[in-house]
Amino acid sequence: MRVSENLIRVGAAITFIGFFVVLLGLVLSIVQKPGSSQIGGLIMIGPVPIAFGSSPEITTNMMWIGLLAMILYLFIWKTKR
Repeated sequence: MRVSENLIRVGAAITFIGFFVVLLGLVLSIVQKPGSSQIGGLIMIGPVPIAFGSSPEITTNMMWIGLLAMILYLFIWKTKR
């Protein structure tokens, strides 16, 4: 097996685990407190974060996480050049 095949398998496994963890967290938060769940999300298009949430506090937290991810992405991209 080549290294690239291993990286593809690891990437697919990490993606699957991530989707499962997010789904599990969503279900658990709805089951524990049916009426008071707050939901937020972050979409990364390249290094640009797009944050959304059900309350201003959640949206602000998602934006900070997106900013941190963007800085980390740009740092890693810059060091590879």
